[in-house]
Amino acid sequence: MNVKGKVIKYGDNVDTDVIIPARYLNTSDPAELARHCMEDLDKTFVSRVNKGDILVAGKNFGCGSSREHAPIAIKASGISCVIAETFARIFFRNAINIGLPILECPEAARDISEGDEVSVDFTTGVITNITKGKQYTAAPFPEFMQEIIAAGGLVGYIRKQLA
Repeated sequence: MNVKGKVIKYGDNVDTDVIIPARYLNTSDPAELARHCMEDLDKTFVSRVNKGDILVAGKNFGCGSSREHAPIAIKASGISCVIAETFARIFFRNAINIGLPILECPEAARDISEGDEVSVDFTTGVITNITKGKQYTAAPFPEFMQEIIAAGGLVGYIRKQLA
């Protein structure tokens, strides 16, 4: 599985409260959550994100509360993948559960700039910065995690297994 898109970049410690503010947790509608994604961190995010874009961040992305709404909002906004130096463990698990591809790669997260065009091969873990002509290697997803993401998340994966 591969994705390619333009980068939107943030720094360290982007917590779930700014990914999707608590005042919007009364809904689980992905489209409604997407309308408010990153609202308290970056008011321009929703107007400039395009389907397929890649979010890049620093350390501890997704820290804070364990709300599943955060990766749902990111995925529904059109982001195809998140690359960060590190992820909060609960965010990492929630992202996989809902089918949002995420990769930890400190070198890529530090070197990639806002607006760069990047491609990601989840099978090999190779991240290519097309703009800068550089490649980085993250640990590839194990096959079962690739299947979960391809199925749109854990629920879709389990439905497929039961069919």
